[in-house]
Amino acid sequence: MPDINDSPAAASDDGPAAPVAADQSPAARALRFDREHARALRALAYRMLGSRAEAEDLVQEAWLRWADVDETAVRHAGAFLSRLVTNLCLDRLQSAAMRREQYVGVWLPEPLVDEASEWSPSPEAQAEFAQDVSVAFMLTLERLSPLERAAFLLHEVFELDFDEIARRLGRSAAACRQLASRARQHVKADYARHEVEDEERQRLFQAFMGALQSFDVDGLAKVLTDDAVLLADGGGKVSAVPRVLEGGARVAKAFVGFAKLPASRAWRVRPARINGLPGYIVYDALGEPLQTVALRPAAEPGRISAIYVQRNPDKLGHLPRLGPLPSAGEAPGAGAAAPGTGHPGD
Repeated sequence: MPDINDSPAAASDDGPAAPVAADQSPAARALRFDREHARALRALAYRMLGSRAEAEDLVQEAWLRWADVDETAVRHAGAFLSRLVTNLCLDRLQSAAMRREQYVGVWLPEPLVDEASEWSPSPEAQAEFAQDVSVAFMLTLERLSPLERAAFLLHEVFELDFDEIARRLGRSAAACRQLASRARQHVKADYARHEVEDEERQRLFQAFMGALQSFDVDGLAKVLTDDAVLLADGGGKVSAVPRVLEGGARVAKAFVGFAKLPASRAWRVRPARINGLPGYIVYDALGEPLQTVALRPAAEPGRISAIYVQRNPDKLGHLPRLGPLPSAGEAPGAGAAAPGTGHPGD
């Protein structure tokens, strides 16, 4: 594990000296940090940790450390801060690895709802994976070692060369090249990146919801691929399917079964983009979010290859609330469009 040294000297060799900022007041420095660095740092931390809340916490911690540094003595603020956040993430992942060993059921990343584009390194980033925060991509990153993940992200998403990555990770450039290469092989083997147009996303969503609202098991199975999978994360806090459910027919039967549960009748649905995927948020009658559902488009047009359901309340705290139903009859049939992925009596 590379040592975190956040003194100015630690970043003094990261490029030519930057021009001295005219205003070194705390307010001006905070504004520069937010405008020039915070977005890229959040993007890196979220991809490393899979947690929106932890990414925000780490960027805040980076700012607090940066505020204590003499900015005029640092040659390249971006390099300094990137190294700092990378190492904070690596430290966090050490404790996260122990938590994951004890995690109950399937782990899924904290969802980004209607904001995936804001978690790219920058709006102009064009690297292959720069705009990708899909659940499948995040699960692939989760299977890499922490150092492989860092080397891959810094090279493939943030487009740093290996000499620069070596300074971030405290490894040789050759070792970082090997880490990134091994990670890329795993990513390419485990993850087939597939882009679809907005119209196709909407068609998939409508076909999925139409079959679900009518309790049409066969119709829903036709929307799913034969090898479709369902993953649900309850975190041991709420009930959820305890392991990956495989097979389009099985997934369709289970989803329709959940939709028929009495508990789901008062639920409401708001369509949303979940980590860039078509999906929706499910709310209870009081307007509290119960789960997010993300649909992964298959390579075959008009089909869905995976459904990701986030039910862990610890990962839903940032979602917007809805107002309570004004009357019991406001949304008849809404529960049919809002399948749970727990068990009867949920």
